[in-house]
Amino acid sequence: MSRIGKMPIAIPAGVTVEIAENNKVTVKGPKGTLTRVLAPEMEITMENNTVIVKRPNDLKRFKSLHGLTRTLINNMVIGVTEGYQKSLEINGTGYRAAKAGKELTLTLGYSHPVVMIDPEGVETTLDGQNKIIVKGIDKEKVGQYAAEIRDKRRPEPYKGKGIKYSEEVIRRKAGKTGKK
Repeated sequence: MSRIGKMPIAIPAGVTVEIAENNKVTVKGPKGTLTRVLAPEMEITMENNTVIVKRPNDLKRFKSLHGLTRTLINNMVIGVTEGYQKSLEINGTGYRAAKAGKELTLTLGYSHPVVMIDPEGVETTLDGQNKIIVKGIDKEKVGQYAAEIRDKRRPEPYKGKGIKYSEEVIRRKAGKTGKK
């Protein structure tokens, strides 16, 4: 039995979960609404303010879908109540970020500024000129957009210049040594 899959998902107050045909799950909460079509083989039921996910049998495919389905629904519930956020740091001389409306302008040592437009459902805010916070209710979109921002200039191992996640640790390498 999947340890994660068999755990019930508690529905907090102010959140409604609707399960339509073909396992179309809609979660509404104080921060917004999320909808997702999950694997039709899984059996998703509502029982006294909890959501329970069951699998039809013990085939490998259903075992792997069991925990995934439960986690996706749980992430939707957390998203509409608390939301998700990732923070990025920009390190390097002259590297900075600026925000105008939905446009995030990054100056990263290229010959041109990099302009990124916030996707639907994701918002970026700046904390100073070198800290970017990506917020949203969909965990997948927040993580994807944060990864796209980081890809514009990944941190390098010698001086640590580039865009990194706040909790990320960059393994540093020693530079060149001179002749004797």
